Amino acid sequence: MSTETEAPRPVHSKREVLQAMSGLMMGMFVSILAGTIVSNALPRIVADLKGSQSIFAWIVTVELLAMTATVPLWGKLADLYSRKLLIQASLSLFVVGSLIAGFSQNIEMLIVSRVVQGLGAGGVTALATIVMAAMIPPRELGRYSGLFGAVFGVGTVAGPLIGGLLVDTSWLGWRWCFFIGVPFTLAAIYLLQRTLNLPVVRNEQTKIDYLGAFLIVSGVSTLLIWSSLAGQKFEWASGWTAFLVSLGVALLIAAVWVESRAHDPIIPLSIFRNRTVSLATIASALVGVAMFGGTVFLSQYFQLSLGKTPTQAGLLGLPLIFGLLISSTVAGQLITKYGKWKAFLVSGGVVMVGGMLLLSTITAQTTVFMVSVDMFVLGVGVGLLMQNLVLAAQNDVPARDLGATTSTLTFFRSLGGAIGVSALGAVLASKVTSLTTEKFGPIATAGGENAVPDITVLPPEVKAVIAEIYATATAEIFLIGAPFAVLALLAVVFIKEKPLKELSGDERLAAEMAAGH
Repeated sequence: MSTETEAPRPVHSKREVLQAMSGLMMGMFVSILAGTIVSNALPRIVADLKGSQSIFAWIVTVELLAMTATVPLWGKLADLYSRKLLIQASLSLFVVGSLIAGFSQNIEMLIVSRVVQGLGAGGVTALATIVMAAMIPPRELGRYSGLFGAVFGVGTVAGPLIGGLLVDTSWLGWRWCFFIGVPFTLAAIYLLQRTLNLPVVRNEQTKIDYLGAFLIVSGVSTLLIWSSLAGQKFEWASGWTAFLVSLGVALLIAAVWVESRAHDPIIPLSIFRNRTVSLATIASALVGVAMFGGTVFLSQYFQLSLGKTPTQAGLLGLPLIFGLLISSTVAGQLITKYGKWKAFLVSGGVVMVGGMLLLSTITAQTTVFMVSVDMFVLGVGVGLLMQNLVLAAQNDVPARDLGATTSTLTFFRSLGGAIGVSALGAVLASKVTSLTTEKFGPIATAGGENAVPDITVLPPEVKAVIAEIYATATAEIFLIGAPFAVLALLAVVFIKEKPLKELSGDERLAAEMAAGH
């Protein structure tokens, strides 16, 4: 096999790492912002572009689809080609998608633009963590992961607030929800060009397994389409469910068959023979349910049960983000200092279970302070788990599989979140419908549309009942979600702790290649 390799530089200085991370974090920030900034702007966007109510959710969903489904492909490309070029290409795709979205003249154009944005966001999400692992030894990685946690938190919270502000500013408008990220993304591309110096490994005989990539993307997309439409466009137990689930599963079985025979598979099945990777993958998917579920459903609870405005609801999400930031940052520093990580994973699993159970007790009378405490607990648990699961897996695989392993964990976390939110959302809608029928009679849900009520125009006595209905339904969602958190805890308990390696990914790869592996 003919292989060309630039000799890896032995060590990246702290200054080089921080310079490169400035570009990575800016890229991460705008990709996260794109997913959250449209939430408060959607009603205005759909009205201006004369879209129907059914298209409403798809403006968000198609970006998530494109992002989640293509993460493994980006990860595989990172094992084969210039990681610097790939992350700049993904950011460039993001710029193109943002410009198309900002200039959209109809809903179809906007949907296409969101797919392009999702492709770029998938690349940024997968590659940022891969580049970090290449530059920084696992033993040192903890202290930097907290910074990425901070970027994630700020992007998640700032998005809806910035989006609402842009929509309400007459001389800007909703189009700037897409334009605003363009200069930041271009600045990230420039910074990475100046500061990111990684060796390029070229293997001339390596080919991308395009059939495997197509089957993975098709199978995952089919299941995500099913989970986002079931319970809304058709019943969970229906012919459409049977067709879409069967098709999705068949495509994924075919993908596994193709991947098991491919010379260079998109997701090397051999990585799952590693117990740490298998358990971390399962736990990541389950953490995705808790992480995304917590942010999606609590916002509605704040508005409908506690009577808060959308802006106030956005601010009330801060305790969860603060919990995530504090725990991931502190844990990262301690892991770097002592070299031990399993205790933080197990603690995170226990705390996440506690957070889910606490939130399963909320009512319409629960004070904002108590809900904030419960959310902070959940955030601490997720923060201890999210980055450290990736760290544990990266530490236990050969350097040549770092890209595939990292993107696989990211992929399953996003997939768990997407399917979990869709399924829990359907349970929430069903519970709301049954409780509304119970309180107001069949006439209240006769339309079958399950429209979210505008509580500002309701009489006080009706408003109080609606508030209790949504509080009860939201609490049940967290009670249903708690067993998933317990399963995540069980998965991390069985992960075996191994000493953190002192060499960066590039240094390990050079050693492996020198040894002929």
